Amino acid sequence: MDNKIKELKKQYKNTPIPKELDSTVHKALHTRKKRSTFRAKWFIGVAAALCLFVISVNTSPALAQSLTKIPVLGSVIQVVTFQDIQVENGNYHAHLKTPQVNNLDNKDLENSLNQKYVNENQKLYDEFTQKIEQDEDGHFLIESGYEVKTNNDLLLSIGRYTEEIQASSATTLKYDTIDKQRQIMLTLPILFKNNDYINTISEEIKEQMRQQIKEDPDKIYWVDNAGIEDLDVVDKFEKIDPNQNFYINEDHKLVISFNDYTVAPGYMGVVEFVIPTEVIADDLVGNQYIK
Repeated sequence: MDNKIKELKKQYKNTPIPKELDSTVHKALHTRKKRSTFRAKWFIGVAAALCLFVISVNTSPALAQSLTKIPVLGSVIQVVTFQDIQVENGNYHAHLKTPQVNNLDNKDLENSLNQKYVNENQKLYDEFTQKIEQDEDGHFLIESGYEVKTNNDLLLSIGRYTEEIQASSATTLKYDTIDKQRQIMLTLPILFKNNDYINTISEEIKEQMRQQIKEDPDKIYWVDNAGIEDLDVVDKFEKIDPNQNFYINEDHKLVISFNDYTVAPGYMGVVEFVIPTEVIADDLVGNQYIK
């Protein structure tokens, strides 16, 4: 199932834009925020050949004992795969992995995180089965999973991703960053003295967007003064949300993340911006987390 999903995604993302597209269509591909840039025509042909129905739900205590720990954090806190659901039903495909955090002393935090992860994938599974009930001849692929972005003595950052492929592809990412010593969840407001960080980070991101566009003509962001002719987008990027999606990387740098279609056309995918610490140093409460 993993190989199949990877191959489908690879084919989708490698679908080229035809050279004969006229300027009007090219403009639409780059500026229409909520519409897909490509059509995954190959998906129907590949998926139609699959008629096997398989459901594998791995949640038993016996299985949990044999799970590979991904990874061992220090000698105490662990992140494991609590649940792995795989479904193939005609032209519908799902692979949903649910993480579980173990051995936090703060059991309220641990239970809250794990319940959230279960609920997220339960919702995805319910939506998946509803699609099958509504249109058995449809085509849909969904994959969810997780990645430990940061693992050190102080911080644990867990990223959860969801990728959906139907007529188009969409990817979303969510992050949780935990202070392993204090065993608390970190948020942007916790890290900064006041709300000034919103404008500081937003202006830095705009400058990075403009610089990337200048260096690579294939990149497009919905931002003012980017030097892009005929950029006609209503919802240009102005500023981050106070609780913007973020994580702190292994280099102790703040990374701001935007999902598909949020600040750029869909072909740009999920985009991230590493914020130089010197830019936000005056706004930070301290340098324990971000250095």
